[in-house]
Amino acid sequence: MTTTLKIDFVSDIACPWCAVGLGALETALDHLKGQVQADLHFQPFELNPHMGPGGQDLGEHLTEKYGSTPEQQAQIRQTISARGAEVGFEFHPGGRGRVYNTFNAHRLLHWAGDQGAGAQHALKKAFLQSYQGRAECIDDAQVLLSAVKAAGLDAAAAGEVLASDAFAAEVRERQQFYAQAGIRSVPAIIINDQHLISGGQPVAVFEQALRRIAAGE
Repeated sequence: MTTTLKIDFVSDIACPWCAVGLGALETALDHLKGQVQADLHFQPFELNPHMGPGGQDLGEHLTEKYGSTPEQQAQIRQTISARGAEVGFEFHPGGRGRVYNTFNAHRLLHWAGDQGAGAQHALKKAFLQSYQGRAECIDDAQVLLSAVKAAGLDAAAAGEVLASDAFAAEVRERQQFYAQAGIRSVPAIIINDQHLISGGQPVAVFEQALRRIAAGE
C-alpha cells in the first residue's frame, strides 16, 4: 500500500544546500516508490530579501554576512559540489558568481503551483539549474522566462505575472507564516505539517524519516 505524505519544501533558489536537499529528497522518494508518494509543495523563503537589482558579488556578500575568507568559501563550494554530485546535481564550477534578489522567482513558483501537477516542481528545478548550475542572473526577467519555458510552462502568462505585482502578497504571507513557525534556515522540509527535516541531509536520512512517518512511527 502506498502512503501519501504532504511535503512542504521551504527554500530559496539562492541557497545551494536547497539544491542538494531537493536532490536527496527526490532520490529517497525514488527508493521508496510503491511505499511512499509525495504531495509536494514548494514554499518561499528569501535569504536576501533586501538585495537590490543586479545583486552583489558572492565572495563580498559571504564575507560581509558570515565573515568567511575566500579560502573557506572555496572549501565550502567543494563540499557542496561533492554533495550535489551524489544526488545528480551539477553546480557551476566557479560558483554562483553573484547573489540576487529572488522575490520574482518566488512569485512565479507560486503561480506555477496552480498550473497543474508537477509544474511547480519542474519550475523549481529549472530555476536551480539556471542559477546554481549555470550561474545565470536569476533576477533578470528573460532568465526567469527561459526557465519557465524549460519547465514546459506558458512563458507569456509568466511574463504577465512578472509585469504586475501578482502573487506578491501571497508570497509575503507564506514567508511570514514560516518565519512565525520558527523557520530560520533552509532547506526546511516539513512533512504532514508536523515533522521537520532541516538542511541538505543525505539520502539515507530522508529515506529513513519518510519510511518511519509513513508507517506512523
